[in-house]
Amino acid sequence: MVAWRSAALAAVLAGGLIAPANAGTLRWAPQRDIVSMDPYSFGDTFTLSVLNHVYEGLVRYDDKLQIEPALAESWEVVNPTTWRFHLRKGVKYHDGADFTADDVLASLKRVSDPTSPLRGNVPSYVSSKKVDDYTVDIVVTENYPLLLNDLTNIHIFDQGWLVANKAEAPTDVAKGVEGYATSHANGTGPFKFISRKPDAETVFEVNPNWWDKRKHNVDRIVMTPITSAATRVAALISGEIDFTNQAPLQDIPRLEASSDLKVLSNSELRTIFFVMNQTPKAFESDVTDKNPLQDIKVRQALYHAIDADAIQKVVMAGLSRTTGSLVSPAIPGYVPELDKRLSYDPELAKKLLAEAGYPNGFSFSFLCRNTEFVNEEQICQAVSAMWARVGLRPNLNIGPTTIQDAKFDAGQFDVGTLGWANEPMIDSYSILVQVVHSKTGNAGVFNWGGWKDAEIDALIDKAGATVDRDERLAMQAKALLRANELSMFIPVHQQPMAWATGANIESVLQLSDNKPRHWLTRMAE
Repeated sequence: MVAWRSAALAAVLAGGLIAPANAGTLRWAPQRDIVSMDPYSFGDTFTLSVLNHVYEGLVRYDDKLQIEPALAESWEVVNPTTWRFHLRKGVKYHDGADFTADDVLASLKRVSDPTSPLRGNVPSYVSSKKVDDYTVDIVVTENYPLLLNDLTNIHIFDQGWLVANKAEAPTDVAKGVEGYATSHANGTGPFKFISRKPDAETVFEVNPNWWDKRKHNVDRIVMTPITSAATRVAALISGEIDFTNQAPLQDIPRLEASSDLKVLSNSELRTIFFVMNQTPKAFESDVTDKNPLQDIKVRQALYHAIDADAIQKVVMAGLSRTTGSLVSPAIPGYVPELDKRLSYDPELAKKLLAEAGYPNGFSFSFLCRNTEFVNEEQICQAVSAMWARVGLRPNLNIGPTTIQDAKFDAGQFDVGTLGWANEPMIDSYSILVQVVHSKTGNAGVFNWGGWKDAEIDALIDKAGATVDRDERLAMQAKALLRANELSMFIPVHQQPMAWATGANIESVLQLSDNKPRHWLTRMAE
């Protein structure tokens, strides 16, 4: 199906059948589509970044990634467990309904529901209470310091809209749970949702009644996913698209050579790493009575077998940042010691496998996506070959994001890829509480393989109740170092981000969170 769509779209572009842009129309071609119109349906950064154009939170990040007021005008801490938010008056939803405190309560109830895939984004949330129509109290665990960071990505729904459309319960892409919000939207943001054909086209139009001052001159956004890198580049060069947030790394010199195009590139906050299932028995292996990955020697063998420098030079065109850390240097909680990798040493990998009782290696499932992270498919193919050289037999399973994430969520893998940018929190507590922590309560939502360590859990729990920033970050660094000691994960690199714009774009803001913000984009006039 994906291949058919790519071929069809290539034919359309080749035939010049895409209508030329009208003034103020931004034609955006990402590598893949969003997973849903419901921002609570899955913790997918790209989907949330697109839906930021339609929905808004109580607070948001500004053009310097500093927190500023959005639907809340101000706030204060009432006591160690209660924050009070004063809401902006006069805000309208796209259908004309008024924004009030009831909407905040309904949204927080929905996102924190035990079945919500996004509940991990509010790990400290306990409850909320309406003080009056424009004042809300949010109760959190004692002394939790990161509530504002969490709330930047908690989009606010209209309670009346949810009730009228029987959409109060969250949807879940990974589990195939859909609802009205899967294909409809009604926010307060700078753009209104107009129409959607999944994997083909999503259209947004400017919200003329937006509460904020308009800094952009974009009247319409037409988002057309183009999976094929070659087709995406051809469309950009021919002027049939104006913007892509995923310029293929191998084509950057070609794009930079064109006087009509501009490439924006930098290192992203996102770290790409491998996760290893720690359940008692392997998911898919010729070792049927236990799970070899529970042995630290086996995990270290997989690590030592990976030539990360070769991946950086060959697969990533020299643009990624090789690392031993789960978080980038820009993320609070990072310390330089985290960057130290286990050496690339195939002979040591073989020796460790033999010591662990697997002199002839073993087979295992290796789950990857084909359109999620930069060059993920090529990374997985390269690493599979490296593991094969030390006697391991990975069964590489590559597929679309929605299909593979459902398998991850169900624990149907032995080894797999994961990328984490620590958004919206922009703090290492994000990956620690959502990925590294054992699955308990709101913690460990993305702990897909049952990994756990009591010492790490205790450090994370204590950090989440520590107000002093330096003390908190020291505990988080200690937890990350402990995960490295256990070879709990295998970091690879911080991936590069590369955007490209055509002649119709005057300016677009690129920040290290890799999220397009077209309410700040200027079209050429």
